[in-house]
Amino acid sequence: MDGAVIGVVVAFVLGLLVLRSGMRVVNQIERGVVFRWGKALPAYRHPGVTFLIPFADRMRKVNVQVVTMPVPTQEGITKDNVSVKVDAVVYFRVTDPIRAAIEVQDYVFAVGQVAQSSLRSIIGKSDLDDLLTDRERLHEGLALMIDSPAAEWGIHIDRVEIKDVQLPESLKRSMSRQAEAERERRARVITADGEFQAAQQLANASRIMSDTPEAMQLRLLQTVVEVAAEKNSTLVMPFPVELLRYFDRAAKRLDQEVEKNDRELDAPEGQAALRAGIEQIAAVADRFGPQAEVTAAAAREPSSEPPAADRP
Repeated sequence: MDGAVIGVVVAFVLGLLVLRSGMRVVNQIERGVVFRWGKALPAYRHPGVTFLIPFADRMRKVNVQVVTMPVPTQEGITKDNVSVKVDAVVYFRVTDPIRAAIEVQDYVFAVGQVAQSSLRSIIGKSDLDDLLTDRERLHEGLALMIDSPAAEWGIHIDRVEIKDVQLPESLKRSMSRQAEAERERRARVITADGEFQAAQQLANASRIMSDTPEAMQLRLLQTVVEVAAEKNSTLVMPFPVELLRYFDRAAKRLDQEVEKNDRELDAPEGQAALRAGIEQIAAVADRFGPQAEVTAAAAREPSSEPPAADRP
């Protein structure tokens, strides 16, 4: 009886040891790929406690977290023949643990090598301006180039980003001069545009003031007040504003008289009167013209008679 009890106890203990040797724990961030007699089972083990057949099953755990892998600096020549150094970072994760464990020996190393070659390729296909300004398009193209082989390994590329673009020092100086010249050009354009707008406003103000002379006087008085606010200046008014207004009105009246005379001369009556006056002048010239010519000729010819002192 005692031997039977001991045998049962020993069998129970051996069963527990066997069960313990076949028990595995899969963490939440992992998936278990089971190989039975060297052949991978079609279904992987989910997180939690799982049991394996002792001496027949072997389990490999695959991490399914997002892996952040920096890509070493790659040196290349851009499409416009500029030597640059570019580094990047790749974010990827395992979507099919079975393929990641079977299709590739070390998927992290494989993704790193593909990322380096793809980065060099994207440098050669892009211009320098694209590397500096249009990085989103380059990120999409680089992610597509890496994702094509990685999809066969059960890996999904979440994102690829270019971290830094290192330029030669000579090119940096050239770009600095170019940027400075561009800022100078924009400053000059803005200044010229401001002068143009100011000239337009001044022209509008001058037209308004010419229509209303009182506005000119008010503006002059405002200027006098602004100048008088400074204690270190003296304002001298050589003549009153009314005198300027008198000259202005006189000039306007003179212009009106000239325009009136021009209109009268342009009228038919004015043309007739002008022709009559010209005919009168011509008649007077015809009447007195010969006598004036004889008088002038006599004055020019010397007298043939001797002077009174020489006569006996």
